[in-house]
Amino acid sequence: MKLVQQVAIVTGATQGIGLACAQRLIAEGASVMLVDIKPEGEQAAAALGPQACFFTADVSQKADVDALLAATLARFGRIDILVNNAGITHAADFLDLSEDDFDRVIRINLKSMFLCGQAVAREMVKQRSGCIINMSSVNATLAIPNQVPYVVSKGGINQLTKVMALNLAPHGVRVNGIGPGTILTELAKQAVLSSPEARHTILSRTPLGRCGEPEEVAGIAAFLASADATYMTGQTIYVDGGRLALNYTVPVME
Repeated sequence: MKLVQQVAIVTGATQGIGLACAQRLIAEGASVMLVDIKPEGEQAAAALGPQACFFTADVSQKADVDALLAATLARFGRIDILVNNAGITHAADFLDLSEDDFDRVIRINLKSMFLCGQAVAREMVKQRSGCIINMSSVNATLAIPNQVPYVVSKGGINQLTKVMALNLAPHGVRVNGIGPGTILTELAKQAVLSSPEARHTILSRTPLGRCGEPEEVAGIAAFLASADATYMTGQTIYVDGGRLALNYTVPVME
């Protein structure tokens, strides 16, 4: 186990990639504060055992983030790892997208990472150590026409990761990102795997010929949080089945 006596916060942790990250960090010995706006996180934390705790918060709101920080310190005494994972999508063509929907996605996907990252980093700087992991996407560089604010938010996350890493490096705090391709989560099923035709399109752009599993992303998070990655900061690792390297389509095995 590589994360014994470490304390982690994972946002957006009730399902999908966030839950898988919490499970993997606990398997590596960490104690984890699961965070979500959905109260069913209580059940998720209970299923993970005594190393897990749950806190209900809207991480796009500073007051909630401050309360989360206080609760984590009260429960565990320190913070070593932050997995900034909370995120949503909203499908609409550019000409039809409302200002409110644009703002909502940017607030939850991007502003939350600034708020959580800043709050946690202030504690990590005192410790002279820590690791922050921002969940980005291949859509930080690629784009889906009807996912305007999602794509914009992920591009912003990549730059936020870099500027955080540069600012915090002198204090011994590392900041990296993970850019998943299409992972088999409820979010992906709703956004880009909603029909056989959509699935065919995704797989035709994925050289490994399949979608990823949340556990495969969680493995990268555990690596970045561990001593194996102590000379890495400011990087985004793409867990995408080869999609970003591909300049054509591949046959799909039905």
